[in-house]
Amino acid sequence: MTTPTNQKRRACRREAQPFVEQCGRGVIDAQPCPRELGREAPNRRGMVLMACVLASSMAFIDATALPVAMPRLRADFGAGLAAVQWVLNGYMLALASLTLIGGALADVYGKGRMLALGCVLFGLASAACALAPSPAWLIAARVAQGAAAAIVTPASLALIGATYPRAERNRAIGIWAAASALTTAGGPVLGGWLTETFGWPSVFWINPPIAVVAVGILLVFAPKDARTSRTFDVIGAAILASSLGALAWALSKIGPGEAQAAANTPAQRATVLTIVTGLGIIGLAAYAFWESRSKHPMTPPRLVENRAFLGLNVATLMIYGAVSIMFFLLLFDLVDRRGLPVTDAGLAFLPFALGVGLLSGVFGGLADKTGARAMLIAGPAGAALAYVWMALGQEASLMLGVIAPMTLLGLSFAVLVAPLTASVLSSVDQTDEGLASGINNAASRIAQLAGVALAAGVASFESGFEVGLALAATTSIGGAFTAAVTPTPAAAKAGGPEGA
Repeated sequence: MTTPTNQKRRACRREAQPFVEQCGRGVIDAQPCPRELGREAPNRRGMVLMACVLASSMAFIDATALPVAMPRLRADFGAGLAAVQWVLNGYMLALASLTLIGGALADVYGKGRMLALGCVLFGLASAACALAPSPAWLIAARVAQGAAAAIVTPASLALIGATYPRAERNRAIGIWAAASALTTAGGPVLGGWLTETFGWPSVFWINPPIAVVAVGILLVFAPKDARTSRTFDVIGAAILASSLGALAWALSKIGPGEAQAAANTPAQRATVLTIVTGLGIIGLAAYAFWESRSKHPMTPPRLVENRAFLGLNVATLMIYGAVSIMFFLLLFDLVDRRGLPVTDAGLAFLPFALGVGLLSGVFGGLADKTGARAMLIAGPAGAALAYVWMALGQEASLMLGVIAPMTLLGLSFAVLVAPLTASVLSSVDQTDEGLASGINNAASRIAQLAGVALAAGVASFESGFEVGLALAATTSIGGAFTAAVTPTPAAAKAGGPEGA
């Protein structure tokens, strides 16, 4: 008697028919049937990608649109500079300390489900920001926004990884990166227009409609989640969030220009920073000890032992730390030394954003065909050249000393971003993609804070601009070298869920 199950198995064995997807038994099991992964309909994949782009765009627009509104916001509340700074810092600290947890939640409870939840929370937190009657309310709502963004960003990337087959993943992530860069570039312009026309709360009212659309698309088109059966590591999550939060706070307080809210004198301030940094480091050691003993570790030991995954994240730390140094130093050079208005100084960064926005999809598709290793080396190497160019061109014209090297930097990051992100996801099993995305995002956030802290330190020297850019170039070359010696994800994942 022929049962439906037998018919399905028989159909899956018809390898002679090239249009029938292989999903049988034995050796073929090394590559799961695309139907089981929800990858059978390209139009559905496109809609899921659209939802991921919309979801992550909320965080990127908010990050660049809000700073433009800060002077008006401060005037409306009559608040001091220290209080207003925490409107920005509260969001960043929550995002930096909770991103890894957001990625782990996506693996445990489902990528699409957690992305939809993150969108809802982000939309609600944005509405709370817009309705804030006081600075304290606004800061609390911004912390909630950061926590929601810590779910949205890693879950969106992990969902792309779970939806697209590996052969198409670089291009999909390139589209995601391109849209992110374009929304980031348009944030200041949009934020300025909204603030001048409708007031600063309108900057936050952008997000709820986007969240509604993204959730609607996910409910209709998102594939069935491949969830892990492990229990969420609540204790590990609490230790990790506290440790990363302490380190992120300490990094955000380094620099001669920081308001001395932590202590009344430089000596007291240094003592507080030392204590908080020490607590953060001790917390990370405690987290490592707990994870080695936990029955359900949030960071499984296999990720630490995965050389490809570890190397790619070290490269991420170096690459994003370097670009953060440059961004900090260049902005002050444009405003303080070249005398540009803040708006014009912001436009000088447009070649970078447009380069990433317009070309990431192209280079992502090329990486699908040729492999990612060459791009992972060429990208940071080109960025290092751009930093050296800026340092040598400090006395040159704006076009030759800033715009031209920023164009090269945008091209270099367009080459780099999609292959790097896709390689991180490809270096782990599908069930760990959310956690991998969270770790990689956390690495980039910590690198940004560290880069700004280092830049603020070297800026106090007489030749701080040149020294800082030299440091950025050296760090970026270190990222290229790390990528060169890191095993390819295929080598690290032979026999993984999607094959090598």
